Amino acid sequence: MFKAACTPLDVYKILPQSNCGKCQLPSCLAFAAAIVAGSRRLGECPDLDQDIAAEFSGRYQKPGLKEENQAEFIDKLQAKMAALDLERVAPLIGATVKGESIVVNSLGKDFVLDRRGRMSSECHIIPWVLAPLLSYITHKTHAEISGNWISFREIPGGIEWQGLFTSRCEEPLRRLADANPDLLTDLIGLFMGKAVDWYEADIALILYPLPKIPLLICYQGPEGDLHSKLTIFFDASCSTNLHIKSIYTLCAGLVQMFAKIAEHHR
Repeated sequence: MFKAACTPLDVYKILPQSNCGKCQLPSCLAFAAAIVAGSRRLGECPDLDQDIAAEFSGRYQKPGLKEENQAEFIDKLQAKMAALDLERVAPLIGATVKGESIVVNSLGKDFVLDRRGRMSSECHIIPWVLAPLLSYITHKTHAEISGNWISFREIPGGIEWQGLFTSRCEEPLRRLADANPDLLTDLIGLFMGKAVDWYEADIALILYPLPKIPLLICYQGPEGDLHSKLTIFFDASCSTNLHIKSIYTLCAGLVQMFAKIAEHHR
């Protein structure tokens, strides 16, 4: 789960060291060993501070570990498409059916996927979109948008991904917003976004990278000695509609795309 440089002792140092047994292991050191072996997760310690866990994961976790085997992951999702009842699934995910294909709108653009999971669109095809789209279409459960916003760490499984999410999504987007003051406002027009005025921030906007996976991006610019701050919120139903891995992949891909847009706008 972690880099080779991470030992059970490294993990043990951040644990409560109380040997309380709540993790169903005899000691905190045994729990630390299980963490390094990959059989247990930091979030399974109920007394561990979540901020400490997120910082530790971001420092030691291999960025490529959870992103590897992407081609294999896509192959499995494409295989699921063949057995999918498109007519049943489409209304549940806010999509439409066109012949033997399903049409999903992402950021105002229609993407068409056939029964073999092959993607086409009138706009330029962005490779990273395929995996989240397939995952969204083939996901086992579906829910309507709740209207309740939560942070990434509040999504089930989010604490394990928090380090990567902060370093690959929120922080790069914050720096982009700092360097390009008009970027976030431009995204509203480019991607059918919506500005909101009920969140106390310099800029707050909602984007729909998938019909039932809205994102609320809130940015507060630097002021005096205070640094800028950017937070991405999710609808509370997001984990019912998409796996945490695909939520992360979706956001990381969006930020990379926004960075390219910022380069062209300079």
